[in-house]
Amino acid sequence: MTDSTHDVQGQIAELWIYPVKSCAGIAVQQARLSRHGLEWDRHWMVVEPNGEFLTQRSHPRMALIRPEITADSLLLHFAGQPSLQIPLLAQGEKCRARVWSDTVQAWDLGEWAAAARAWLSQVLGTDCQLVRFDPAQPRQASERWVSSGQAPVHFADGYPLLVLSQSAVDELNQRLAQAGEAAVDARRFRPNIVIAGIEAHDEDRVEELEVLELPGLSLQPCKPCTRCPIPDIDPDTAVPGTSVGQSIGSYRQDPRVDGAITFGMNAIVLGLPEAAGASVQLVLGQQLAGNLRFD
Repeated sequence: MTDSTHDVQGQIAELWIYPVKSCAGIAVQQARLSRHGLEWDRHWMVVEPNGEFLTQRSHPRMALIRPEITADSLLLHFAGQPSLQIPLLAQGEKCRARVWSDTVQAWDLGEWAAAARAWLSQVLGTDCQLVRFDPAQPRQASERWVSSGQAPVHFADGYPLLVLSQSAVDELNQRLAQAGEAAVDARRFRPNIVIAGIEAHDEDRVEELEVLELPGLSLQPCKPCTRCPIPDIDPDTAVPGTSVGQSIGSYRQDPRVDGAITFGMNAIVLGLPEAAGASVQLVLGQQLAGNLRFD
């Protein structure tokens, strides 16, 4: 499907969910999309006993924890360890967890909490546990970038989706090659949606990205994604480096966020009813189209 009325046209090349915040992602062929983002994305989070969240920034080995979603379970895999299996809807007592400056209500895992705590503490070498988001207690994205109530979010850093153009990764790899460094893939940036067929960083410049097969639905890039050291952590080995951060730092200083380094765009979902459970299906190959924004 093509539409010559739009400035930018591409297609969904990759879909990723990250069931446990800061652990490895799962590439999927299709995924349910709600106003919260993709189904099961950042639905669980590893926290310290006081509820403070853990990420690869301080615990790079989280990159090697591989989640798997089955019909009724969350499985966590780690080389050399028996896999951990937890029912998808496991919940025990209400608890509090902290994501950056947000303190949110969550659920511990009830009768499965002790097993999850032992498994994660063994893998990561620190006392930690797993909590599940409580959808009855909505968390909202920053009103600096979106209207109040427009973007409910689970345990993601701040927004329901992260979109990234494949050509932006290709351009980065050209720069890495010129510097004698190894190529990387989109996993370094933990996107939910990788878009093929558009120019590098066109996601920065469009007003909205309409999903042409789903009339009325669009993704609105709303905030540049500022970058921390995680893109320098090899997702296959968990070994930190410096080449990615140094490279994007040389050309991606973004005046929209006071000169911070950005790569990819946070996005919200428009066109879905606000009713709980409203969703649509995103599928690889669906066409995206938008018009350039001129600020």
